[in-house]
Amino acid sequence: MKTVPYIGAAIAAAALLALPIFGDLGTMNLVIKIMIAAIFALGFNLLWGQAGLPSFGHAAYYGIGTFATIYMMNAIDRGGWFPTPLLPLVGAGAGFAFGLVAGWFATIRSGVYFAMITVALAELVSAIALKWEGLFGGEAGIRSIRTDWGPFSFQSTTSVYWLTLVWMLLVMAFLFGLQRSPFGLVVRGIRERELRVRFLGYDTHRVKTLVFAISAAVSGLAGGLLAISDESASMVLFQGSGSAFVVLNTVIGGAGVFLGPVIGAALTTSFAYFGANLSHFWMLYLGIAFVVTVMYAPQGIGGAIAQRARAVKAGEKAAFGTGDLIGIVAFALTFLGLIFLIEITGTICSEQYRAGIASAKGVWPPVRLLGYDFNPLSPLPWLIGLLSLATGIAIVVAQPHLRRPRLLDLVTTKAEAGK
Repeated sequence: MKTVPYIGAAIAAAALLALPIFGDLGTMNLVIKIMIAAIFALGFNLLWGQAGLPSFGHAAYYGIGTFATIYMMNAIDRGGWFPTPLLPLVGAGAGFAFGLVAGWFATIRSGVYFAMITVALAELVSAIALKWEGLFGGEAGIRSIRTDWGPFSFQSTTSVYWLTLVWMLLVMAFLFGLQRSPFGLVVRGIRERELRVRFLGYDTHRVKTLVFAISAAVSGLAGGLLAISDESASMVLFQGSGSAFVVLNTVIGGAGVFLGPVIGAALTTSFAYFGANLSHFWMLYLGIAFVVTVMYAPQGIGGAIAQRARAVKAGEKAAFGTGDLIGIVAFALTFLGLIFLIEITGTICSEQYRAGIASAKGVWPPVRLLGYDFNPLSPLPWLIGLLSLATGIAIVVAQPHLRRPRLLDLVTTKAEAGK
């Protein structure tokens, strides 16, 4: 079991190195977006997973880093001198500067008050960007182009891929070292018992402000890489969906595991890339996946894998047992039933479908689902959906290891832990 992480890391490294040789442009663009989302999630997790500070407005620093990098790219295009490979540092510097000011105010409070302050700061930045069209370009945003630097050309997707990969590895090495440094130990101590850390003589407000600024810097660096990749920046970056997605990535992947946010970013970004082409309701499915993860794996996918690895090492569980297979079948049936019901109901309730009925003079067109055409007036697709959903739920209810613990059990467990 000790060699499993190293084998997984070796496979991932080989895949990333071989992708520019065997992969197409679409795949490379997808992986670039995954790596940028992973850097963003790692920066966010430094604040949430390590310091225990839940920021719900981190898209502000991501967007600020993107716009700052775009302006530097325009300055280079007008004759300015700045190394193109170091452009992400411009986004990181802008994120750090703004995060230092915002973090000083936000970390005065903790808990839900801290979270609300971060949301307010993000909304403030979004409102300023919307009104200040001369700086942020309004709804159209601003554009730039990548320029070459010395012997290095950055005009191709492959060059952007290598640049993003190098920066992702550097960020991961930096955050990994920071997590294991004395500063990281103090940060985790603040997360667990801030009062005790304060009694040891540390200025916890100053430490939290600094970790907030570093987190914002990493987010700004991810925004800088996005500017290099897309060669544009727009108001969409400041919307709440950006902050929501980085929370999704971290929760689904696991905030307690270093590579958890990377796993979450890879899954959600891939799901968005492929799901948007398959269904109009892909965000609903992503929300369902988030709820299921919170219910059955609150430690995230990465945390669940790490927990199972520890249990296997201790001889408490098998690597993969019959119960796991039953759980996969139960969730697959449940999800299949939800897909049938959601897709058919959503399709026939859409304006486009009603227009199709009107153009067909009252005839209901078939609904395309999983490669087959289903008549929505026939009971067959509804029976498939309902039976699959009911069967999956019945299996979950019948299996004790799949049921969530009751409230009384949770209270008892916490009471025993506190003794």
